[in-house]
Amino acid sequence: MRLTDRGLIRGDNLPVLRALPDGAFDLIYLDPPFNTNRRYGLARGRPVTGGGRAPGEVALAFDDAWPWTEATELLYHQALEELPPAPRELLRTLRQVLGPGHLLAYLTMMVPRLVEIHRVLAPTGSLYVHCDPQASHYLKVFLDAIFGPRRFRREIVWRSGWVSGFKSRTRNWVRNHDILLYYTRSRQYVFNKEAAYRPHPPGYRRRGGGANPSGVALDDVWTDIYSPWIMSFSREKLGYPTQKPVALLERILRVSTRPGMRVLDPFAGGGSTLVAAETLGRRWLGIDTSHLSTAMVRYRMLWRFGLDRSRFPVRGEPGDLRAAKDLAQEDPVQFGWWALSLLHARPLGARRLGAGRAAVRVEGALPFRDQILDDEAPPLLPAEGTPAPGKDWTLVVVQPVVRPSDLPALARRAEGLGARRVLATGLELPASTSDSWGTVAGQGQFQWPPDETGVHLIPLETLLRRDLTPALIQRPLRPL
Repeated sequence: MRLTDRGLIRGDNLPVLRALPDGAFDLIYLDPPFNTNRRYGLARGRPVTGGGRAPGEVALAFDDAWPWTEATELLYHQALEELPPAPRELLRTLRQVLGPGHLLAYLTMMVPRLVEIHRVLAPTGSLYVHCDPQASHYLKVFLDAIFGPRRFRREIVWRSGWVSGFKSRTRNWVRNHDILLYYTRSRQYVFNKEAAYRPHPPGYRRRGGGANPSGVALDDVWTDIYSPWIMSFSREKLGYPTQKPVALLERILRVSTRPGMRVLDPFAGGGSTLVAAETLGRRWLGIDTSHLSTAMVRYRMLWRFGLDRSRFPVRGEPGDLRAAKDLAQEDPVQFGWWALSLLHARPLGARRLGAGRAAVRVEGALPFRDQILDDEAPPLLPAEGTPAPGKDWTLVVVQPVVRPSDLPALARRAEGLGARRVLATGLELPASTSDSWGTVAGQGQFQWPPDETGVHLIPLETLLRRDLTPALIQRPLRPL
């Protein structure tokens, strides 16, 4: 597989990893599912898990439930045939200890991927596996078997924030940290010690006088970087349920890579690793199975760096109308995320409109550049449906079929959310609309933003045919 400076692949990461060249990446960070036995949805507030979605909501970010099924049994035996001796015998032994169940199913998924990650890591490369105490000790034993015990460098404890709200109600010690397992491929590896310091607190004076310009050396317990989910008014928070702070990834990349080195995140999720890599001038590749991840990454890359979809390739997504129709029939929510990604819109959620698999509406937000500043999430987005007065943003709606009777409801929906207008797309749009409800784009030059409010329709063929991103931006992007 040919690698580019920036890349995103939508698909199962195992076959993608197997197609990557040996030793191609200087740093690999992965934030895989944690084996929480939960289903995670997309939300504008706290992470939505289990059955906690609002009525009518059908958005699912990813499924972290790992039941033992007949398919899992087949994958287990396939893994025993393909794995190297040490992890193979370890997996076989754990079946005797744990028995078939969700934990063994999770490890059956993870171990073949860890073997491929070891292969594609450069001889001087570093690996960070982000996990939690549910499975960290099992993953460490497998990593010791794959990398060798002497390649283990440190277990980093990341305290993600303070204890409050729903966390404090548990009948147990409140869990408030994640684990990062740090390994290297060999004895020779990049570690920029000068980047492993943080500034002294205000008013610090060194005992005995003198200065210590390096600051305080970072230890393996990190308490100074908070999760976006902890901070109620964080503008970094995008609604992706396991989103990690960019500052956490920047710390890892500053210490374990140099400018121009190549970074891989095989569970790209909300894209924080890729944002950190772009910020610090590293080359990057992200892999994720969901079109929601693709939409998140495209949104962040445009509004933070000015990188539209012509600037980095995305493989594994529909390239023509026939493939788009197949995706809509297979999974209308994933179809909606994909269509949002063509416009670099921020995913907001998905709603069920009625009976039938295709009766789904996916919603996103399209801000203007002068609303964005330097942070991720625009301040113009409403929280829990509360209008944001004075902010000019566009509600983007994707439905497989948009009927004329839907247009008044879409206009009311935008008004209720505080959006000025609606941009709607889908496989089937009304042939024409009245002037009071909308216009049809795609014939001739596309003008954006329109002065009038209401519902504006754009055919999916137009989005596939050309990148309209420059026309969707209110003013030119700042130079990079």
